[in-house]
Amino acid sequence: MKVRSVSFNNRRKGFEVVVRSKVCWFPYAKLEDRLADADHIASVVIDRELGGEGFTYKTASGKEGSVHMEQVLEYNQDPGHLRDLLLYRLTLEAQKRIEKSRISKRELIRRLGTSATQFYRLLDQTNYRKSVDQMLLLLNVLDCDVDIIVHAKGA
Repeated sequence: MKVRSVSFNNRRKGFEVVVRSKVCWFPYAKLEDRLADADHIASVVIDRELGGEGFTYKTASGKEGSVHMEQVLEYNQDPGHLRDLLLYRLTLEAQKRIEKSRISKRELIRRLGTSATQFYRLLDQTNYRKSVDQMLLLLNVLDCDVDIIVHAKGA
C-alpha cells in the first residue's frame, strides 16, 4: 500500500500517514529506535527505496529510521491488513499440509472443482485476491479442521 503523504507532529508525538483516502496515526512510541526525551523529529519523507510503501524520518540529533506501511496498518488494526495476514497464514499452512499429504495435486484440483491455474494461485502466499472461503475449502479438502480462536490482547 503506497503512502500518499506523511507529516509529523512533535507536540502529539506521532506521524500522520495518508494512504488511499484514509489517514492513519503512528506514535513515536512505536518506533523501533525510541527517541530520547529531549529529541524530536526534524524531517520526514516518503521512502522511494521502500517502493513508496514506507517513510524515513530524521531526528534533530541526526538519527535516521524508517517505518514500513505494514507497521502503521498493524498499529491501526486495519481490517484489510488483518484479512491479508490471515490469508497469508492460511496459505502457509496449506503449503505445509500439501507437502505432507499423500493426495496428489491433480486429485486436490479435482476435489476443489477448479483449474490448475487457480489451484496454484491459492498456494501463492503473495496473492491476496483470493478469498478466505477458498482457503478454508482447500484446507477442508486436505482433511483439516480450522478453528478461529478469539482472545484478549496480551493474553
